[in-house]
Amino acid sequence: MSPAEQPQSAPEDLLSVSAVARRLGVAPATLRTWARRYGIGPNEHEAGSHRKYCPSDLAKLTVMRRLISSGVAPADAAEQAKAHDGEVVIEEFTSLCRECDETINAIFKAAEALDSLFVETMLRNEISENGIISAWQEVFVPVLIQVGAAWEKSGKGIEVEHMLTEILKRVLRESTSEIVVPLNTRPVLLASVGEELHSLALHALAAALAERGIETHFLGARTPVEAISSMVTRFAPPAVFLWAQLPVNGDPKFVSALPSVRPAPRVIIGGPGWNPDKCQNAHFVGSLTLAVDEIAMAVGA
Repeated sequence: MSPAEQPQSAPEDLLSVSAVARRLGVAPATLRTWARRYGIGPNEHEAGSHRKYCPSDLAKLTVMRRLISSGVAPADAAEQAKAHDGEVVIEEFTSLCRECDETINAIFKAAEALDSLFVETMLRNEISENGIISAWQEVFVPVLIQVGAAWEKSGKGIEVEHMLTEILKRVLRESTSEIVVPLNTRPVLLASVGEELHSLALHALAAALAERGIETHFLGARTPVEAISSMVTRFAPPAVFLWAQLPVNGDPKFVSALPSVRPAPRVIIGGPGWNPDKCQNAHFVGSLTLAVDEIAMAVGA
């Protein structure tokens, strides 16, 4: 279709340079550079007038930015973007990232750009294709480490970590709701002890257990010893998993103060905050895989 034959957008559908830049998370100067260097700009721009972008322009630019975020060279991204016709289908770019074996960098770059939709799609696809444990250990944790290192180095970007964490929690929580008939009649108890605010690893564990058909009671962050003891007394869980990220929270009392019930639960501790030598009655695990295996053994799965 020639430019003359293309349908014209209504004035209210047109966007300014600054409006498009805000949507894409780039500087207005970047859009001007892309238009000048790669020929990807507003179709309806006329000499002497302000640049206005139509919906199809925005779709092409979205394609280009996401391809660049996934590691594609700008010139190549521009050529693919200019050939794009229609709406943006996120799965197209996530599959390209996997083919390029740059999943971790793609998620990291998309997170830095606060592209939440792209990040969420990548996370879901990774779980769907490789399972919770592989996704967590081989992709999600390395991405979190990269984000944390970037923040520590520059002192900026805490909003990136917060966004990524919330998306991860949401995606992992959804995985726990997929159990139809659990293997265990009594749910496993999961908790972050003391004043421990970090509970993301618990979300991963709950999702990995759900993948095995094992139901859990998720107490989350900052669980006091009284709450854990009450749950043990009321439900007699087959296993209790206690997480501590920081040493100040890995207090052995969370193990020694557990009430005696029959049958006795298998007490499992995980996280760098624990000193296993001081928790003789608990089984320490150093990975998500080992935690799942210990709990599966306790429930007879």
